[in-house]
Amino acid sequence: MEFNKIIAVTGKPGLYEILSQTKTGVIVKSIVDGKRFPITATHNVSLLENIAIYTYEEEVPLARVFKNIAEKAEGKEAISHKESAAKLTEYFSEVLPDFDQERVYASNIKKVIQWYNTLAQANFDFSTLVEAEETTTEEA
Repeated sequence: MEFNKIIAVTGKPGLYEILSQTKTGVIVKSIVDGKRFPITATHNVSLLENIAIYTYEEEVPLARVFKNIAEKAEGKEAISHKESAAKLTEYFSEVLPDFDQERVYASNIKKVIQWYNTLAQANFDFSTLVEAEETTTEEA
């Protein structure tokens, strides 16, 4: 499973892996249960690779945030996304100390941790994220 093929679909829970393209959209597979189905142009889709978290200096790519969580959680699941907003914010500040607390809401943190845990349950190799990030940096 490659990070650049993982998407979130508005209105649908969980994360999905893009398998192939069609004329009207893409065929995806749920990371949670493995079911396959088409996503059409009417769905709002976000590539996780294109998501970033605001900090006071820059926007940090989600891949780097996931890598930090993986290091803290030793590749296992992080805390539950159902914890209180205060606990989630405290945990997130350990992972990304300079995140912009005015622009990053508890609901954003909850979603990031939920996505991380979904990938951890699917045995995603978070060590591949740094390689992809370094490759992108070297090309720039």
